[in-house]
Amino acid sequence: MSITTTVPLPEVRAVVTDTTVELNVLGNAETLTASTSAELRTKIMSRVVKLASGLGTDVRLEVHDHTGQWRLVASPDGHLREDEALPPAEEEPAPVAQKIQPPSLPAAQLSAHISEPTAAAAAAVSPLHDASTADPSETAEVSGDELPTRKAARASFIIDESREPAATNGWRGLLARTTGLQVPASVLERERRRHVQSVSQHWPGPRKISVVNGKGGVGKTLTTAMLTAVFARIGGAGVLAWDNNDTRGTLGWRTEKGPHDATVQDLLPDTVRLLSPSAQISDLARFVHHQTSDKYDVLRSNPELLATKQRITQNDFDALHEVAAKYFRLVFFDSGNDESAPRWLRMIDHTDQLVVATTALGESAESGALLLEALSERDEHSAALARNAVVVVLQSERNSTLADAKRVADGFTGLARMAVTIPFDRALHGGALRYDAVRPSTRAAWLRAGAAVADGL
Repeated sequence: MSITTTVPLPEVRAVVTDTTVELNVLGNAETLTASTSAELRTKIMSRVVKLASGLGTDVRLEVHDHTGQWRLVASPDGHLREDEALPPAEEEPAPVAQKIQPPSLPAAQLSAHISEPTAAAAAAVSPLHDASTADPSETAEVSGDELPTRKAARASFIIDESREPAATNGWRGLLARTTGLQVPASVLERERRRHVQSVSQHWPGPRKISVVNGKGGVGKTLTTAMLTAVFARIGGAGVLAWDNNDTRGTLGWRTEKGPHDATVQDLLPDTVRLLSPSAQISDLARFVHHQTSDKYDVLRSNPELLATKQRITQNDFDALHEVAAKYFRLVFFDSGNDESAPRWLRMIDHTDQLVVATTALGESAESGALLLEALSERDEHSAALARNAVVVVLQSERNSTLADAKRVADGFTGLARMAVTIPFDRALHGGALRYDAVRPSTRAAWLRAGAAVADGL
């Protein structure tokens, strides 16, 4: 009697961190780097396929990355497969029958099951049939084939395509592209698709979002720029970032400058003309600064002027708001620090969604919490904004951790609808604010924050 033994496959273990991977190839350590995560996955697969070809046998690859653990098998001929069986594919919809058979009940029995309104409607189907002159015996002899049931019984030719698309990202996406299998998307990819769907919506009528915190230096400007970029890049044009700041608003310093120096003060005298029927959206180009990569427009304040030289009354704000609401579908306000200023208070009156920006430091978080509590007591509209607020907690210091930001976010439970944490990213600290300059993990966090905002609109 012979005993069959299974020889274990040679294994490669890969631990992925951003764009670096530590490989254990048959007990030997190797390190691979790349400029993007997609390029890194390609390098890993090339290394494993080359090993399988050299050994002349299948090689198992075990991957550990931010999406979890993956086990793939590479064959000597370069093919890939998942080490474990994939979930069964969804069944194809049943073919539509070529002919719908009529009911088999006798006519007399069938008529007993028809309610009076239905019978009346059936009689009305044929205008040539006069129910008042019909012979009862003739009615009783009508066959089932002649009953007017075809419209009710016919199946629709329109098929609801609700199948979830195959994976496109990560190892699942790589496996789907190289094997043609219907590999299901990961939980993270499905979540990202939901976030993209949320921020891609177009609402009936303009929506206004205010980014607030009474303390300076807590990330209001960068939160405004990043959220505006998310909605403009993914959802399309018609998005404005408005620097509603009396005191040294820096949104203009940290965003792209257009071919002019216009600020909100230059727009104010032209509000009447821009609201006239003859005005066109292109007329705004001389007042706003378009962001060529992030696809939104910026209405600047003038940080070089003292607050006393650029005061805006509530009536001024209403006129400016009317122009913004006419030409833009989404308006993000980068608010100032003076919560008693007329333009700040009027901004709140026009707001549809409130965003509280804060760092993970205690004093900035406390300032945001106090503001939410004050708004809860101001009036009914302000209280509703506070209850529905989204809090964005920035891990603004390199030596802090996301756990610190998470603890601050948890502290807003009961004060706001949701709190989202944003990891530290060097690209957000100093210089121009551009969405594609930050790391993929940071972009994913801002997309999650954008979806939280969209869910409140």
